[in-house]
Amino acid sequence: MILLAIMELLNTLGVTIDMAVEAHELLRGEAGVEIPGVKVIKDKKENYEITKVEILNEQGAAHLQKPIGNYVTIDAPVLRSQNRTAQKEIMLALANILKTMLTINDERPILIVGLGNWHATPDALGPKVVDYIFVTRHLFNLKHEALSKGFKNVAAISPGVLGITGIETVEIVQGIVEKINPSFVIAVDALAAANVERICSSIQIADTGINPGSGIGNQRPGLNREVLGIPVIAIGCPTVVNAAIIAKNTLEMFLDKFSSSKQFYQFLKARQAGIITLVREVLEPFSNNLTVTPKEIDFLLLNLAKVIAGGITMAVHENVQPENVEMYLN
Repeated sequence: MILLAIMELLNTLGVTIDMAVEAHELLRGEAGVEIPGVKVIKDKKENYEITKVEILNEQGAAHLQKPIGNYVTIDAPVLRSQNRTAQKEIMLALANILKTMLTINDERPILIVGLGNWHATPDALGPKVVDYIFVTRHLFNLKHEALSKGFKNVAAISPGVLGITGIETVEIVQGIVEKINPSFVIAVDALAAANVERICSSIQIADTGINPGSGIGNQRPGLNREVLGIPVIAIGCPTVVNAAIIAKNTLEMFLDKFSSSKQFYQFLKARQAGIITLVREVLEPFSNNLTVTPKEIDFLLLNLAKVIAGGITMAVHENVQPENVEMYLN
């Protein structure tokens, strides 16, 4: 099959699928059957859809090439608009998902880590989210009288990237974890999509941690329980898509359009090797690592950062609700 050949091309080009829901869709679409070791539940709402992908065992982990755990995706094209009411709905949905994954300790702080490069807009989601997070650790240390029972001890950091600091992100975060002893870490990062429709419109929440930069081929040490010794919740949203993915999606649409013509389909199938070679040649000048982002990414990223920061803030601070959340987004 041509599509299987394209999937092989993505693997040989080093293109990884950041989102578990997309990995599941791609694999299930090819197989046409449910994937062993993987459980999927969908919940459709008016302005968004929630998909929970649970990888149950090593068999499922091998199929999706992701660790055992829970991956929840909020798909909401409305995130690309200025619909404040819908955005608050998604903030609340995100907060409720986070609450199911978190065990908040009243004494120990919560650490929010904004991963990414603040000088590169498509990679600046993590730092932008930290800009809007309502932090309170300094007030807790001072025993500030303005704090009531409904607020938790929260710290936030944007550690930058290796090319800026010369220090691996995991080393910075490990040092902070050792110093302030948080109960858990929430790490926010930009992802790479396998479908252009998901750019800045899908949010993935995972209880398995994260590998910074994996979506664009930068294999950095992971932030997870095994490395940090505490739970790590990862929140990510696609801000770019690899050019190889665009080529794959284009060919899929092309094949669907002519699927009724068996003769033409067989003609294409006989030339699949040539198609793969052509895609390789087009991407070769960019070392097979060409990524694309929308021209309005600045606007989209600010909207997205506020929604994610609002969801985190409502999840950890009981006193913050949809009606007053904007007061706490710095």
